[in-house]
Amino acid sequence: MTAYLIRRLWQTIPTLAGVVLLVFFLFKYFGGDPAEILGGLNASPEQIDAIRQQLGLNEPVWQQLWIFVQRIVTFDWGQSWATNEPVASLFASRLPATLTVMVPILLLDVLLAIPFALGVAYVRGSLTDRSIMVVTTIALSISFLVYVIVGQYFFAFRLGWFPVQGWSDSLWTNLTVYTPLPVLLAVMVGLAPQTRLYRTFFLDEIGQDYVRTARAKGLTETRILLKHVLRNAMIPILTNLSVALPGIFVGSFLIEVFFSIPGLGREVLLAVNRSDYPVIQAVTIYIAVITMAINVATDVLYKMVDPRVVLK
Repeated sequence: MTAYLIRRLWQTIPTLAGVVLLVFFLFKYFGGDPAEILGGLNASPEQIDAIRQQLGLNEPVWQQLWIFVQRIVTFDWGQSWATNEPVASLFASRLPATLTVMVPILLLDVLLAIPFALGVAYVRGSLTDRSIMVVTTIALSISFLVYVIVGQYFFAFRLGWFPVQGWSDSLWTNLTVYTPLPVLLAVMVGLAPQTRLYRTFFLDEIGQDYVRTARAKGLTETRILLKHVLRNAMIPILTNLSVALPGIFVGSFLIEVFFSIPGLGREVLLAVNRSDYPVIQAVTIYIAVITMAINVATDVLYKMVDPRVVLK
């Protein structure tokens, strides 16, 4: 296992290098002139040239790339162009709010979708199964924005169960007052597609020969589903989670905007609107690193779930 992890981490270096080069050249040649963005419309040529000198834009391309790599390694992205706040401090102060929303969404997605899909697979072909599939199909066709608007109106405005917006310095207050509604809506959005997908995984396993053998041995359907089908279906489920996890992270950005949660998402969207390159570059690189780390962790989980998996 240790040798495999070392190889996998070594293999991520070329991928990360490609991401770094792509981000660097995209922002350099297609993102506009940072000096003109910072200087504004009324800046004189002398002021723009001074900004260029300050940012190192007059240096050779290889030297600018080296500075960019140094920022990645040292986690020092300089100052935000919009707020003049150090990017590292901005991330450190906004990340707890993002995790407060994202972690419950991820846990509830997994803890609800898997048993629910397994239950649907158990009653496969029945009226209940067909009804749930119709409901999930309808739910898939509804925009996330509709969920947010209806949820805020019904649960917050009409029933008064949750505040529409707000945040607190207390983690407990945030978990019990401000995050339940956005988490509930996000889970409702994700439950429909995951139920359909996981149900397919379970049905594929139910049709395998080992399930028929288990039935022939006299095992109950419940035992077959929990002991055999669930375990064998965890491989594609883990694959789906590894692909969806970065999307959950990005999706939490939209939730933060709709519910005025002071997390990374709102800062990223503000940075895009303001052309705040240091913040955008940092987020892009970090999401790429998180995605690669998730892929490595998923490979390890494959081995833990199914010992027959050989890591090469």
